[in-house]
Amino acid sequence: MRKFFGTDGIRGLTNKVPMTAEVAMRVGMAAGAHFLRGGHKHRVVIGKDTRLSGYMLENALVAGFTSVGMDVVQVGPMPTPAVAMLTQSMRADLGVMISASHNPFHDNGIKLFGPDGYKLSDADEMQIEALLEAAPALAEPAHIGRAKRIEDARGRYIHAVKQSLPGSVRLDGLKLVLDCANGAAYNSAPTVFWELGADVIAIGVEPNGTNINDRCGSTAPALLQETVVASGADIGVALDGDADRLIVVDEKGSIVDGDQIMALIGASWARQGRLKGGGVVATVMSNLGLERFLEGEGLRLERTKVGDRYVLERMKAGGFNVGGEQSGHMILSDHATTGDGTLAALQLLAELVRAGRPASELLHQFDPVPQLLKNVRFAGGKPLDAPAVQAAIAVGETMLDGRGRLLIRASGTEPVIRVMAEGDDAGEVEQVVDMICDAVRAAAAN
Repeated sequence: MRKFFGTDGIRGLTNKVPMTAEVAMRVGMAAGAHFLRGGHKHRVVIGKDTRLSGYMLENALVAGFTSVGMDVVQVGPMPTPAVAMLTQSMRADLGVMISASHNPFHDNGIKLFGPDGYKLSDADEMQIEALLEAAPALAEPAHIGRAKRIEDARGRYIHAVKQSLPGSVRLDGLKLVLDCANGAAYNSAPTVFWELGADVIAIGVEPNGTNINDRCGSTAPALLQETVVASGADIGVALDGDADRLIVVDEKGSIVDGDQIMALIGASWARQGRLKGGGVVATVMSNLGLERFLEGEGLRLERTKVGDRYVLERMKAGGFNVGGEQSGHMILSDHATTGDGTLAALQLLAELVRAGRPASELLHQFDPVPQLLKNVRFAGGKPLDAPAVQAAIAVGETMLDGRGRLLIRASGTEPVIRVMAEGDDAGEVEQVVDMICDAVRAAAAN
């Protein structure tokens, strides 16, 4: 059982275990010791978003890494995909991103990347967990690591992202509202789009340590919707706190989620002969409408469990180059080793420029089927194992057979059962979800 690592690194409320300075220092010691391989001088790249607690955790991690003999390169506030890219390009042994992604400022997290720029495997995380409980092997005084801050990291990332587009593609004449969630991309993302010719209206670019994701960004798109419509913009893009995901708003203010973005990029790349693997990889949460759309295009949808790391694992195993999550994580493996909201937005905007059509026409590739997700919190035990719950699930599957899909899973981070159903009949979907939720509540109460 995992004690520290969840589906996306280590995450929690700041100054509460596991998100304390003490644990962060131990993570630095353990992860550093795990990646001290070979006789070369070892190096770790550390980036962060704009949370107030980032200073505390960064210094604790630096202490941990240097104490076991690793040099540290600090790059300051940078998107998660930038840390992955810099880890690989700087030939580092390890990359660390300090961020709780789309969570409020009072949470924080630690994400780890291997020397190849990919998130760590389950096996690596379990080995680091074991080292967290062991006495650290501290370096001799002469071999303690050094820490250095580099100032041109942002420019390196901006250049790399722009390189994902052909030199002939420009965004001249495109009016774009960009919401950076007062997060890690507040400085880099507006520059990327401006340098490519777009007329950028930037919001969520005044971080103060406590306003990250606060009524802005990909999880709170109301401000973006209002700004797009009020300014007469062609399109709006919202990133989350660490800029590894995006949500898009068309010129009418309608939200475009990750499923629609995958449909557009997947189908377009297939027509251009650029799509690999014969389809797209997404999680079990992606809408049935996406699956049906791709089938109509002669493509397939490969599903994984929730988490962009599992999407990427399937992409690597099956040779796919487009994958993502409904929530907006987009992995375009020809250009990046992890989700990158800025890069995905560029690919989407390039399609918009090529098509010469309004975003409201181009970005709504399919009609999603009715989908309903409800969470049931429980105090303890295993309510999913109760016979009454299993019977309710069987009834729900029978009701949706051939017309929809049912997904029930326990959260990996909190005592919650998530019940999701989708199908062509919205009333039937709601009936199935409510029936199963009632059974779970009854089982949890016994």
